[in-house]
Amino acid sequence: QVQLVESGGGLVQPGGSLRLSCAASGLALEYYFISWFRQAPGKEREGVSYISAGDSRTYYTEPVKGRFTISRDNAKNTVYLQMNNLKPEDTGVYYCAAGTVRSLRADYGLDYWGKGTLVTVSS
Repeated sequence: QVQLVESGGGLVQPGGSLRLSCAASGLALEYYFISWFRQAPGKEREGVSYISAGDSRTYYTEPVKGRFTISRDNAKNTVYLQMNNLKPEDTGVYYCAAGTVRSLRADYGLDYWGKGTLVTVSS
């Protein structure tokens, strides 16, 4: 049974940092494209970043570029999202997803999803 479990969310002040984790069981993350999405209250789920299978190339959407860093630890079968200089607009539930193609569309190419972890950026 495949499971993706996100953790690391919480309440943080603007300008602060959090590191999210996406731990997998039942599949080896190094062979999948792993994407992070977020969903703010009342808004659609949006892609944030992905890391490629194999060569670990990374991609970030403009709102998070320069502030977020995605990485993978194959030994721990875990993908991380380091989030720095957080802003109130980063608030939302963050999800990781795995697929065999690169995708930042929630409706395309992603086979497995976690249940999410809540990030709240507020003073």
